[in-house]
Amino acid sequence: MIKIGDKVKFLNDVGGGVVTRFLNKNMVMVENHDGFEIPYPVLQLLNTSDPELNAGSEKIERVPQQQQVTVINKIEENKGAIIKGKESPDFYFCIVPTDSTNPIGGEIELFLVNDSNFTVLYHYLHFKNGVGKSLKHGTVQPNLKAELESLLQNDLSELPEFGFQLLFFLKEENDWHEPIVKRFKINPVKFYKETSFHPNQFFRKNAIILQISKNILTTGIDKLTEDDFKKLVKEKEIKPAPEKPVQKRTEEIVEIDLHINELLDNSTGLSNSQILEIQKEKIESEMKLAVQTGVKKIVFIHGIGQGVLKQEVINLLKTKFKKYYFQDASFKEYGYGATLVILRK
Repeated sequence: MIKIGDKVKFLNDVGGGVVTRFLNKNMVMVENHDGFEIPYPVLQLLNTSDPELNAGSEKIERVPQQQQVTVINKIEENKGAIIKGKESPDFYFCIVPTDSTNPIGGEIELFLVNDSNFTVLYHYLHFKNGVGKSLKHGTVQPNLKAELESLLQNDLSELPEFGFQLLFFLKEENDWHEPIVKRFKINPVKFYKETSFHPNQFFRKNAIILQISKNILTTGIDKLTEDDFKKLVKEKEIKPAPEKPVQKRTEEIVEIDLHINELLDNSTGLSNSQILEIQKEKIESEMKLAVQTGVKKIVFIHGIGQGVLKQEVINLLKTKFKKYYFQDASFKEYGYGATLVILRK
């Protein structure tokens, strides 16, 4: 896998250089030793930044042709693995950046993960303006994954809805399973946040993991008889769930700096509207947390600028938190660049 900053050699020409940027999924710009940028196909580059990868490439080149064919056939004939305890149909849509500390710095790979003993027949689509476009279809064997496609930064500005149609079955069974149809609409802002990507059981890299299949516990409720349901209700009445204690904050006043460099480690490539969306999400989440934890006052530092962010703060407070009084924060401390919200006296 090639990413920005990698040292590469040309396979079909003399020379090489450093990858500076992606033109599209298949072409990159390489800065050679003279400082000139050259467009070059990704498939015709040898990554020299990863000794382990290159060592593996050299080993493959020395393998006799007959042995190579044997290895390929083994991969093609892989039937997956049946693992005890994985009888639930768990399928996931996974988004994996090549560099999770800078997600938009390289390719973002999309996978369908079959975390079950079922065999899955899948159909993968894009939806734009309600119109679907078929991209890929195939089979994922038990407890394996299929790579769907990869995205670059310039793809994020017009993200489609991602759609799945899944048929699944266990080998040598006669049960009927309802097909799964699922669509995902993902806010492009998530790709710019390192915190959107988390450690997981499927990949060595951090990823966004989205569940495609229904929750098996929720599905099971539909199959309960009336007597079963009454029994469950009765048990709930006898053993009420303990209330979760609300965590208390000790601060009288909480300050929230809404400047984008305080919210993100890297905001490169974000449009003004995307930045504003991140700031609005922060305002709303902090207000809800402050109300829940008993904070008396909260100050949103938005700066002066052109007043756009301040107006968004006011609009959110008037529409979603209209019961709380707000005013300009202390001029002595914040100038004209902050808004004070009084939650309780």
